[in-house]
Amino acid sequence: MPAPQAGILLPVPSQARYLIFSLDDAACLGDALRELRELADGEETVVGFGHTVVSALDASIPGLKGFPPVDTPGVSIGNGPDALWVWLRGDDRGDILHRSRRLTKALAPALRLEECWDAFKYAEGRDLSGYEDGTENPVGQAAIDAAIVGGDQTPLAGSSFVATQRWLHNFERFESMSEDARDNAVGRRQGDNEELEAAPESAHVKRTAQESFTPEAFVLRRSMPWAEGNAGGLMFVAFGASFGAFEAQLGRMVGAEDGIVDALFKFTQPVSGAYFWCPALSAGKLDLSPLGL
Repeated sequence: MPAPQAGILLPVPSQARYLIFSLDDAACLGDALRELRELADGEETVVGFGHTVVSALDASIPGLKGFPPVDTPGVSIGNGPDALWVWLRGDDRGDILHRSRRLTKALAPALRLEECWDAFKYAEGRDLSGYEDGTENPVGQAAIDAAIVGGDQTPLAGSSFVATQRWLHNFERFESMSEDARDNAVGRRQGDNEELEAAPESAHVKRTAQESFTPEAFVLRRSMPWAEGNAGGLMFVAFGASFGAFEAQLGRMVGAEDGIVDALFKFTQPVSGAYFWCPALSAGKLDLSPLGL
């Protein structure tokens, strides 16, 4: 079985950068992606292709599609750029900067950098709200099963699908809430991360309990906080063997099932969303054969 990109399954790093590209010159795309194959190792540089790039190459990745916009009372999530997504991982911001520059230069003029967001690990792995993030992540083989396409599904075996969203926190609104109101919105106590049995049905923990869906909706979250000036939030990243589990969770969060909207939306909102396919590795390099390269 081809190997998944290692960075998908590794813990989040202390520093990161997310690069999101749009398609600029399709005629140069093949050469740019061959160059990317030489630069991306799948561990410090995780890569995902969007349907825009796949379509431009006249290729087909079963299960890959555009992010479905959400427009419901109190929640609006539009499409973000979705040609190429690169997650640069590391411990040194200077090194990440220079890697970012090299990649951006190598991909031009085929791909244009649209968004660049620096991210970091906060405390022992908390969201900027102070609550622990990814508590219910599967581990071991369960993480592989949730995030990686199985070996029986050629030619996509070893690859992954990733749903991304950039969330912007309203810190003033959050800080105006009482401690109990915050805990009930999340469904856990901030102090000890214990789940609140008596939390309301709108609590995020209850909205997204992965085992409560049929079928179960497990994803592997690798989200990280971001900050720019005095603004900040969460770069939400969820890897899956398909987008099914993520879409099931998102649907319940926005109240599609029962009209109950996730209480997180009281103090944070996703600005945009996008879908990407993360190819497997072959001989240590990105396997671009499903794209015809």
